[in-house]
Amino acid sequence: MKKTAIAWALVTLLTIASIPSLYAQNSDKAAALAANFASGANEISDYNTACYFALSGNKKLALIYLTKAVKDGFSQPKTMLEDTDLSTLHNEPEWSMLVKLVRENELKEATENNLFFNQPGFWESKSFKTPYRENISEDEKVAGLSKFWSEAKYNFVNFDLVPEINIDSLYFEYLPKVKNTQSTLEYYTVLTEMCAKLKDGHTNILAPDELRNDVYARPLVRTRLIEDKVLIIEADSALQKKGIKTGMEIVTVNGLPVKEYAAKFITPYQSASTLQERNTRRYDFALLAGSIKQPVYLKLADEKGKVSEHTISRVTPEERSSKMSYPAAEYKLLPGNISYLAINSFATDTGSKVFASKYNEMAQSKAIILDVRNNGGGSTDLKILRYFLDTTTLVDKMYTRKYISTFRAWQLPQSTMRNDNIITPYKLHLNAKPLIILISPRTFSAAEDFVAAFKAAKVGTIIGEASGGSTGQPLVITLPGHLTARICTKRDQLPNGDEFVGKGIQPDITVSPTISDIRKGVDTQLEAALKELNKLK
Repeated sequence: MKKTAIAWALVTLLTIASIPSLYAQNSDKAAALAANFASGANEISDYNTACYFALSGNKKLALIYLTKAVKDGFSQPKTMLEDTDLSTLHNEPEWSMLVKLVRENELKEATENNLFFNQPGFWESKSFKTPYRENISEDEKVAGLSKFWSEAKYNFVNFDLVPEINIDSLYFEYLPKVKNTQSTLEYYTVLTEMCAKLKDGHTNILAPDELRNDVYARPLVRTRLIEDKVLIIEADSALQKKGIKTGMEIVTVNGLPVKEYAAKFITPYQSASTLQERNTRRYDFALLAGSIKQPVYLKLADEKGKVSEHTISRVTPEERSSKMSYPAAEYKLLPGNISYLAINSFATDTGSKVFASKYNEMAQSKAIILDVRNNGGGSTDLKILRYFLDTTTLVDKMYTRKYISTFRAWQLPQSTMRNDNIITPYKLHLNAKPLIILISPRTFSAAEDFVAAFKAAKVGTIIGEASGGSTGQPLVITLPGHLTARICTKRDQLPNGDEFVGKGIQPDITVSPTISDIRKGVDTQLEAALKELNKLK
């Protein structure tokens, strides 16, 4: 039975994350499709089915389902016209009439479903967008806390992973704390501590631009927990000349033993879903973060145990990014004719573009290694996996909360909205090639979605360490003082229903870096992958 416009309007804000990953590759398209839930859900399923049949070459069935979607109220002509999945239908006689009907649906929806709470500014009111000041008012601080509490209570999808947390009790616990803060920086810090209690990597408080250099400045080094010791794993050339070398152990930070320093100044403010993610955040991403005005004092020990002292400066996030960021994608042919592609970000589709550009070379190689160990996410891009499939494959299940106020008034339970994500194969196939993917705790968010699909499709072997254990669609909200917050609204699962949020995706073969290999410049996990491929000869 078709849902009423009002009932679906209540959940419009929660539906963006429910668009299948096949279509979420285009964020504009996903958002537009999600908006259609305001007038009905059936047309979304039929629209997706039409796209599937169009991609499969069955124009007749594609037009049948697209017509059904339009009759059920599909109302996004821009999405339909720009959707490359449907490009093969453009020359069909029915196409122009369908476009006309969709435009009529759009006009009708704008007229009939112009509900007040869908108006611009209703959810993100200008009242909360107050400017940054060194110390915003107490009223603004309380308003910001209240908005975060309210949005989390109605939208956060992972409360079952933190059963010890009562969101209302947490609100009252932090109410006097935010009132007592003496600056916006201190207020941000207190909110960050509260947010960390939810233990979710996609639920965060973000500092205003005006405080970036007071919060996110870091030295030009990379650090990491290896075999229970915190090591320097990379330093820029200037610091290397000062004696800071790869493999040196961090003994103290600002006069405190490194783990004591992390426990006191770093861990309480890290929003993390798993132990491995928490270790990554506190010993890698955030360990040496702080004010650009304050240098960091380190005691380092070399492989012989000789201790040296160093004072190093922090640099702006922009400078560090320009000098220390990994390339979005990096391809090379390894000895033994093995193709290696590191995809270090899904912020763009660079990885899949590089893959496509190297397809012929990969097709001639003996095996392929994909490396997403340093991929912190972005927008899930599953195009690469489609080269390794020989049939349409279910790769992900997801759900989000569905809140209907009248159900609450009637004392009926709230529910969830669920969806299954499928991907279809490309005509170009590499599915006969041995395939390995390397993962780590830094494999996070959209990169975990990629690995989850890889695992579900059973296209290769996963080697490394458990992934971060956090993915989902964050809802971004503004807070007074130019602060921002994110709240996780979507929960992903493997196709069989197994959870990986709060756990991490487990590798088929567990391999961890060693201190000895770090100091020798050996990539422990890559070497393990090469040995595994040698077994297949």
